[in-house]
Amino acid sequence: QVQLVESGGGLVQPGGSLRLSCAASGSIFHIYDMGWYSQAPGKQRELVTTHSSGGNIYYTDSVKDRFTVSRDNATNTAYLQMNSIKPEDTAVYYCNAGVATIRTRARHDYWGQGTQVTVSS
Repeated sequence: QVQLVESGGGLVQPGGSLRLSCAASGSIFHIYDMGWYSQAPGKQRELVTTHSSGGNIYYTDSVKDRFTVSRDNATNTAYLQMNSIKPEDTAVYYCNAGVATIRTRARHDYWGQGTQVTVSS
């Protein structure tokens, strides 16, 4: 019913930048919050940032002042601008969205397929 498609990952050198995108599509009535999680090899998936429909934004401490989340509500797309990237940012980044569908109007969590970010010189 709802699909999240991510793009923008890749290989980047330390100190570089990347911009991830997450486009939501399908039977969408309302998107509450959109955010990004990261999962490094051998570790649990962790919250990186969220952006509510009301404009409230949360960042985990390790990415504050380096990463910026934004949303385009007209296109149901979220972005993660990653600057001053560090080797420890290497992970698969997953888009997450809290979405109410047209049919049920109930909020459910949806996930993208993940996009790999590798930081290496």
